[in-house]
Amino acid sequence: MPTSQSDASGSSEDRVTPDDLLHTSTGTDVSPEDLVLATGRDVTPRSLEWARHKLEAEGPAALEKLLP
Repeated sequence: MPTSQSDASGSSEDRVTPDDLLHTSTGTDVSPEDLVLATGRDVTPRSLEWARHKLEAEGPAALEKLLP
C-alpha cells in the first residue's frame, strides 16, 4: 500500500533557501516591535521595554543574533 511521501527525486538545490532570503537586514532601522516579533513573543508593554533595552545595548545586531 503506497504512503504519501514528498518527492525525493528533486535536487537539493530545489529545497535550499536562496541566500538573499536568509539575511534579515533590510537597510532600515530595527524597531523594538521587530525584535519582539522575531523572538516569537507577543507585543506587550513589557516585551517592548525589553526590546528597547536590548536595542540600546546591542543596536541592530540584536536582530541579526536572533535570525539567520
